Amino acid sequence: MSFSPTTPGPDPSSALLGPAEIRELAAALGVRPTKQRGQNFVIDANTVRRIVRTAEVRPDDVVVEIGPGLGSLTLALLEQADRVTAVEIDDLLAAALPSTVAARLPRRAGRFGLVHSDAMDVSELPGPPPTALVANLPYNVAVPVLLHMLATFPTIERTLVMVQAEVADRLAAPPGSKVYGVPSVKAAWYAHVTRAGSIGRNVFWPAPNVDSGLVRLVRRSEPLATRATRQEVFAVVDAAFAQRRKTLRAALSGWAGSAAAAEVALTAAGVSPQARGEALTVEQFAAIAENRPDR
Repeated sequence: MSFSPTTPGPDPSSALLGPAEIRELAAALGVRPTKQRGQNFVIDANTVRRIVRTAEVRPDDVVVEIGPGLGSLTLALLEQADRVTAVEIDDLLAAALPSTVAARLPRRAGRFGLVHSDAMDVSELPGPPPTALVANLPYNVAVPVLLHMLATFPTIERTLVMVQAEVADRLAAPPGSKVYGVPSVKAAWYAHVTRAGSIGRNVFWPAPNVDSGLVRLVRRSEPLATRATRQEVFAVVDAAFAQRRKTLRAALSGWAGSAAAAEVALTAAGVSPQARGEALTVEQFAAIAENRPDR
């Protein structure tokens, strides 16, 4: 389905979508944002420009975008990157996006690709390997999708995601923080993670009930030095935070086989059995995994 907006935005020469274009396109498609899929469409061109700028998208980047929706961010990415591949689960949105790109940015339409799928099921992408991930992630699946993409596509060097502010805080939290937890440690396995700004509610349609935040992830130049596998390390992380108020000696008793065995592993890793998961770095979790008694 093609779309040619009749209502000019703030900048008629721009390919980007403004509030009027977004609503007109949604009406033409019969699209109503759903809470089930966490759909909140960005309607502010300056915000998507800011996201692309903060992501430091380069002319040689191959960008993968998750949940492009009506294409606000997609168009801004296409103006800067070499290629953009968008992954969209919604049938209507996936069908409409190529036509929107062709109508709004025809000279770049050949550099755009679409994968109609749940991002959690994506194991390969068409074209060259992605070098960057930039996305406005649905709040209800943000962390699983982010971790899946980082695990599945090791060529992704830089990531910038917009997520619920609370999730952004958790992802970027350092050890010892009250919000440090499973997302913080697992993200740190792959990358150096920092907060990259805040986004207000009024740039979305419909406006969410929460604020949003930008999170930047720069993949480690070398994988974490450990003999343990990612799965082994993540098993320790999950066990430690499943009972985060307990000491690691108690919290890891099921993982190790007993509290005594957990204490042996912790001591061998140089970690106090009385410590709690929220105090440990990803390197320390890896050391514990290496010292599991039956490993």
